[in-house]
Amino acid sequence: MWKDHVWKRQTVNDLTKTYEKSEKTIRTILDRAETRPSVYIPPQCVVCIFDATHIGDDVLLNAREPNLKLNLGWAWIESETKEGYATLKANLESRGFNLKAVILDGRTGIPRVFEGIPVQICQFHQLQIVRRKLTLRPETEAGQTLLAIGFSISKKTEAILTSDLTEWFKKYGDFINEHTYTNGTKRWRYTHRRVRSAYNSLKRNLPYLYTYQKYPDLKIPNTTNSLDGYWSRIKNLLSAHRGKNKERIRKIATEILRKQTA
Repeated sequence: MWKDHVWKRQTVNDLTKTYEKSEKTIRTILDRAETRPSVYIPPQCVVCIFDATHIGDDVLLNAREPNLKLNLGWAWIESETKEGYATLKANLESRGFNLKAVILDGRTGIPRVFEGIPVQICQFHQLQIVRRKLTLRPETEAGQTLLAIGFSISKKTEAILTSDLTEWFKKYGDFINEHTYTNGTKRWRYTHRRVRSAYNSLKRNLPYLYTYQKYPDLKIPNTTNSLDGYWSRIKNLLSAHRGKNKERIRKIATEILRKQTA
């Protein structure tokens, strides 16, 4: 019954018909059902994607080894903070895993958690950040040119992107530094904040966008696609259970996470 509930997306109402039992009995059985045991993964050197997603009101942080296609550990956190990432990192290390490199989604401040470890920022997420700030149809020439640079990230090297951003700033630096004053007062803001923010994001993450090219032997992916696909799988299975209580949702998610796909 528990397997039907999780993997066949059968709701409590579906299960009452399948097993000819009352809703109360079905709920009791599901609440008492045990999730599959954790698969033992021996301590080893790993490359690891750390990423979080919202599931209902909760945030689930997962650490996945993309080359082995294994979930090494996860945690329910209130929000994506450095502390949450640091705690999961410490958990993996306490279990004997040696992090040789990590892949992150580009959230500000998180790379500092992994100081001393090669960090790769997901190139797809970086493009999404730029697109979100500029939209797909920027009104200004500066925004249009910067968007084109963002779309070409995966085709470049760090040296080429550095050169592109340097040339862009030479041409549009004064533009993104323009101020707009409020109602004749001395209070001001940057006039072109979204373009400036997109540029600063690229500039800030530049040292982490091509880490995979520097360590070819580690087989570091340049995106978090392995985990993004897993998130889609979890949310697809959970979509049939909207409205369930928090504990049931967490239990279903744990069952899915523990079904390793090596």
